[in-house]
Amino acid sequence: MPRFANYLSQGMTDLGYEVEVWRPKPYLYKLPVPGILKKWLGYIDQYVIFSFGLFLRTLFEGEQKLYVLSDQALGFWAPFVAGKAHVVHCHDFLAFKSAKGEISVNPVGFTGRLYQKLIFKGFSQADNFISVSKNTKYELEEILNKQPKISEYVYNGLNPIFIIGNRAKAREDLGKQIGRSIKDGYILHVGGNQFYKNRIGVIKIYDALRDRSETHIPLILIGTPPTPPVLEHSGASKYKDDILFCSGLSDEMVKFAYQGASLFLFPSLAEGFGWPIAEAMACGSPVITTDEAPMNEVGGDAAVYVTNLKPTDNLEQWAKVASKKVKAVIEMEEKELQEVIQNGLENVKRFDSQKTIPIYLKAYNQKYG
Repeated sequence: MPRFANYLSQGMTDLGYEVEVWRPKPYLYKLPVPGILKKWLGYIDQYVIFSFGLFLRTLFEGEQKLYVLSDQALGFWAPFVAGKAHVVHCHDFLAFKSAKGEISVNPVGFTGRLYQKLIFKGFSQADNFISVSKNTKYELEEILNKQPKISEYVYNGLNPIFIIGNRAKAREDLGKQIGRSIKDGYILHVGGNQFYKNRIGVIKIYDALRDRSETHIPLILIGTPPTPPVLEHSGASKYKDDILFCSGLSDEMVKFAYQGASLFLFPSLAEGFGWPIAEAMACGSPVITTDEAPMNEVGGDAAVYVTNLKPTDNLEQWAKVASKKVKAVIEMEEKELQEVIQNGLENVKRFDSQKTIPIYLKAYNQKYG
């Protein structure tokens, strides 16, 4: 979570606080050794050298210093600060739940389960937590073996680059980037290949939509290059020439993609938070996402919802049902569409980045009464 740590650091510095960011340094990793050995030297940098240095630094620090772990995944180091003023930020517990076998579609090997066990053992020694959402706060309190002294949720601030713009101009700029005319619109998905992003489900919904409607707008999937299974499904589609994968786009170009989209389709199986929902709404795109936390927490009353795809569901049938919602949004009259867009813009005011840092500070100050 380097971006989030930098966000916190800069925000607190701007408020006049002295901030130090401590993170492992690649002392041994930089040595000219074979790849497999380099990997293990990296582990020594992290879990031996950095841990020893952290122990020494925290041993003699004064009581007025607050230690902030920017992610519960850094829980390995929580015991070093558990007896001092501290706060742990919690983002999501998908990896932890997968390691416990609670997410059957994402099996985890022995080393992964051991790693998550060590993380949990570490952060469970902490007493003060700030979660990124109500859902994450609920999950934290479910898995802890104790009642935390502080447990609050604070929404992250939305990147201010994501704003509403000229739809036609955005389509023109993105079309030049991807080498295709998209002036009539497109369905957009933004996300990687993580199991919960449900890229195959997105493709199946698109197939079902094209089968049942006269629309010819393409599907654009922005994110990491697709995996072989995703490519297999897209290649088998009757509409494969209209399914476009785009990788390596700048934040500016992603903004244009949101601004020009006919709708943003985001049927995730799960999420840590679901920032693309808020980003799309901030850029004036109608959003269709999953009616399950935390997606419906982010989307609020401004999104259109589809049911979650369960492991026991028939994928084709689920996609057909979901495609009806997509068709309805695409065929909205302009007046109704503008109402949806305005509802989205109102909804994302909850994620104002200018207000978030002071809220964090208020939560931090609770530690000192």
